[in-house]
This record gives sequence, structure tokens and C-alpha cells, in this order.
Amino acid sequence: MEPVAEAYTFLFTDVEGSAARWETRPDAMAAALLRHDQILRSAIQGHSGHVFKTGGDSFCAAFRDPHEALAAALAAQRDLAAVRWQAFGAGFEDLRVRMGLHTGTAEARGGDYFGPALNRTARLMGAGHGG
Repeated sequence: MEPVAEAYTFLFTDVEGSAARWETRPDAMAAALLRHDQILRSAIQGHSGHVFKTGGDSFCAAFRDPHEALAAALAAQRDLAAVRWQAFGAGFEDLRVRMGLHTGTAEARGGDYFGPALNRTARLMGAGHGG
């Protein structure tokens, strides 16, 4: 039986300027990233999403309901904006996270997803600005 492509809404995230922060403030960035990860996981899981991949400071999540995906992105941005990032030290006036959302068909295989919708989501996220 061949895999069947189904409709999903994908949410991809990435911290702006993280490479420079890792180079100049690795301890502070590690602590800030723990808080970032908690916020994103909570928002995604709290809106019926599934984190299927992480890498560095990025998340890839899939949702069956596009409204839940949008709600997760909004909740995450609101919660990220409410954090006093200055407590993590110099260079942490804020932590800006860019996000891309896209709905399309993909094949779910082995805990991952495949198809053009993921490429589009990555491009949208890459074109975005955090906050």
C-alpha cells in the first residue's frame, strides 16, 4: 500500500540572530532557549499540534486543523513577547522568532512529513520577521 498524501497545516519557527548570540553569549543563549522551547512546545501541543522535528532553535510542527495552527502561532508569539528576556543578560533585549504557516498536502512517513508543502512553509518562515 502506497502512502497517501493528506492535508496538514505546517508551522515552522526559527530564532532570528541566534548564531551571533550563540557565539557571544552561549550560556545565556542556552538558558533563553530552554524558555523558548517550553513556550513553543506548550503552544503547539496546547492547540492539538505535533512537533515532528527540531533543530537548534527551530521547530517543525503539523496540525490537522489550520485554525489551531494559527492559534498556536499567535499564542507562542504572545507568550514570547511577555518574557523579560533582559533577565538572560546583555544582548537579550528580546528574542524574536519568525514563523511560517502553510496548508497543503504531504505524506506522513516514519514520524516525518514529505511534500512540497514543507518547502513552501520553510520559504515563508525564512521570509518572515520575528515578533
